[in-house]
Amino acid sequence: MAGFFTRFARIAFVAAAAASLAGCGVNSIPTAEENAKSKWGEVQNQYQRRSDLVPNLVATVKGYAKQEQDTLTKVTEARAKATSVQISAADISDPAKMAQFQAAQGQLSAGLGRLLASVEAYPDLKSNQNFLALQSQLEGTENRIAIARRDYNEAVKDYNVTIRTFPAVIGAKVIYGSKPMIPFEATTPNAQVAPSVSFDGPAAPASPAAN
Repeated sequence: MAGFFTRFARIAFVAAAAASLAGCGVNSIPTAEENAKSKWGEVQNQYQRRSDLVPNLVATVKGYAKQEQDTLTKVTEARAKATSVQISAADISDPAKMAQFQAAQGQLSAGLGRLLASVEAYPDLKSNQNFLALQSQLEGTENRIAIARRDYNEAVKDYNVTIRTFPAVIGAKVIYGSKPMIPFEATTPNAQVAPSVSFDGPAAPASPAAN
């Protein structure tokens, strides 16, 4: 009989320990973390899709608007910079790296906006089928980027709330050493003042958002 109660006590202890660990976020924290990392991967995929469209867009515009060489050069440089700044899912808790990535993508967004605005002066280019197809693909990609960033931010919010809420906060600090993830900002000062953006240095002095 004593042996029976001993085994029962052990089973009860294991069950209680398992329940306690589950309550401390042993399962919920890694689940939320992997979800956020997956969403970040989609953000990167969509930005890469946009980057892949830029060379063809630049080449097409160049064929009709050679006098826009300065704008084309800056877009090409911004693409190179945006492509070079890559962060892994392991870095999305690093504010500095996230800020660098967002700034690089924001500069490319601004450059593309400036390039597309210049197209208004070239009716033949605006009616070119290749350009229209690229423009349509770019617009679709921008929409997918917006959706991917929204989904990522929602996943980050869920993760950050999980690691800060009792009782999961115990597991976050004691077991995982979890750090809050950084959401993706919807806009940057550079992206808001596309015509004044300089890709080689600080924004033009005339820009109100340069400071």
